[in-house]
Amino acid sequence: MTYGWLIPVVTCLSFFLTWGLRHYALTRSLMDIPNERSSHSVPTPRGGGVAIVVAFLASLLVLWSVGMNSPSTLLAIGGAGGLIAIIGFMDDHGHIAARWRLLGHFFASGWLLFWLGGLPVVELFGAHFDLGVFGQVLALFYLVWLLNLYNFMDGIDGIAGVEAVCVCLGACLLYWLIGANELIWAPLLLAAAVIGFLCWNFPPAKIFMGDAGSGFLGVVLGGLSLQAAWENPSLLWGWLILLGVFIVDATFTLFRRLLRGDKVYEAHRSHAYQFASRRFGRHLPVTLATGLINLCWLLPIAVCVTRFGLGGVWGVLLAYIPLIVLAIMFRAGEFEKNA
Repeated sequence: MTYGWLIPVVTCLSFFLTWGLRHYALTRSLMDIPNERSSHSVPTPRGGGVAIVVAFLASLLVLWSVGMNSPSTLLAIGGAGGLIAIIGFMDDHGHIAARWRLLGHFFASGWLLFWLGGLPVVELFGAHFDLGVFGQVLALFYLVWLLNLYNFMDGIDGIAGVEAVCVCLGACLLYWLIGANELIWAPLLLAAAVIGFLCWNFPPAKIFMGDAGSGFLGVVLGGLSLQAAWENPSLLWGWLILLGVFIVDATFTLFRRLLRGDKVYEAHRSHAYQFASRRFGRHLPVTLATGLINLCWLLPIAVCVTRFGLGGVWGVLLAYIPLIVLAIMFRAGEFEKNA
């Protein structure tokens, strides 16, 4: 039996849920009001990412019910993603102190690792290494960083959605090329859910994703990357390459601000993509460029790593060095007053 009908159903569900959430936000005045730290100039409803959460979690339940998803995967990705979404939803509607929010992030990431079985062996220069406890701690911080950086990078119209769609569809291609077809459905349906939301969030955005959606995407993408690594260690490198645009911009900006002594938990507009959007005067060119970089640069390198034997470390270096150059060119992490 084919389940291709799930793709349009999930997309439509996400689309209409986003429409409903926009109406809800407008009637409850749940608006993102522009300030000196914003990259937008018009008050815009927020919280639309909940549509992605509901649509994708519903699709995971369907996959589990028909035997196309294991209970451990459902508990790991669905449980962690759901918890992060709840924390983000509460933060969107009020405020949660950063320390409690971070504690929730670590708990959700630990939950995900527990049900997935932790970090599998890592492939380095053709050899396989079990990193033991150190590897599990590394995986924990990887998930927490990924879900937070996804929130940091969700600062202009459409960029987080375009990144998620490109990464998920790229991962589907990697799975197909190496014969891991059983892994395709989860990222494919996540892409479908994001596309439904993106119809409302593509520049100029009619609703923002909010912390519930961005944190959810970050932890789910991280979980899918670790799930893939259990199938084939080279797939973890493939995922790290596909996520390169967000990883490089967020990490480079963070380190530059840390070295300068900035309070990194304070809101800012010093990511490369934010400088770029101000330089071009619009969000659309930057959002489209993000998709093009993913499809024309990062995806071919990820294919070379997972299908044609290019070493994972060399693949990441090849992918990231031009991204670091772009981050420097667009002044990632510099003082905003110099923009």
